[in-house]
Amino acid sequence: MDWKQLAINFSPLLILLAGGVVWLFLRRSIRTRLRLTRQLHHDPEINDYLVVFNWSRKVLYLPTVGASLVAAGLMLLFEQRPALLDPGFANMLGGIWLGVFFVNFLVDEYELDLKVLLLCGLAGALLGLWLTMMDWLVPFLGFFRHLGVAVSSMGFLLISLIFLMAIILSWAKGLFHYVAFTPTCLTIQNGPNKSCGQVPAGAFSTRIDSGAFLGRVLGFGQLIVTFNDTHRQPLVLLVGRIGRRASRLESICGRRAGESVAPLPDPAA
Repeated sequence: MDWKQLAINFSPLLILLAGGVVWLFLRRSIRTRLRLTRQLHHDPEINDYLVVFNWSRKVLYLPTVGASLVAAGLMLLFEQRPALLDPGFANMLGGIWLGVFFVNFLVDEYELDLKVLLLCGLAGALLGLWLTMMDWLVPFLGFFRHLGVAVSSMGFLLISLIFLMAIILSWAKGLFHYVAFTPTCLTIQNGPNKSCGQVPAGAFSTRIDSGAFLGRVLGFGQLIVTFNDTHRQPLVLLVGRIGRRASRLESICGRRAGESVAPLPDPAA
């Protein structure tokens, strides 16, 4: 019997088993976002609550992920049936993908709003019209082919998986690093079994920033928490479903008046 091959085959199962045993012994002492959400939902004394975490900004590259998956499918077709497409198709597709990524990067990095994007789109349409009138449109589109950016189907798939892995890891981190709002206080959780404590409702203020066009289209925006204690740095969270979260936060703020400060339930209890 090949013990080395046997160990390789059973190592994933052993890792999963070890993880299950660790989770079984530590699950009552680990504070997770999902567990706190369930406790708040079943707490009769808390009518409104909001539990959020900070997404990675890689989530704003979902257009690039989509373009990568489409390009991977097209390149797979090209690799299987090369006679169906032009020989320079790979270079042209790579150039178009690079353009999508570049636009995605600019919109995210400089947080371009709708007005700027509309002006850029109008300028692009005028440029296309002028190139058509001058019979330069086809040579201009051929520029993407001459960039020489040829990526295989596995390459495009790997690019999309890298972005998706960063997004998934940020969600997993958000299980243990999150912020909980109630009408009486704010709780900041940093880590599986330790908390930064609670802040009374009157000791902080909140603001929603959904001005970035790309984030608004994808349903993301920034939730900014500013503390009355000037020595404490503000919290800036990239939050999904920003419209729904903003409405819930507004409802929570409306219930603050007249309510006494009560601690949140301990998720480890």
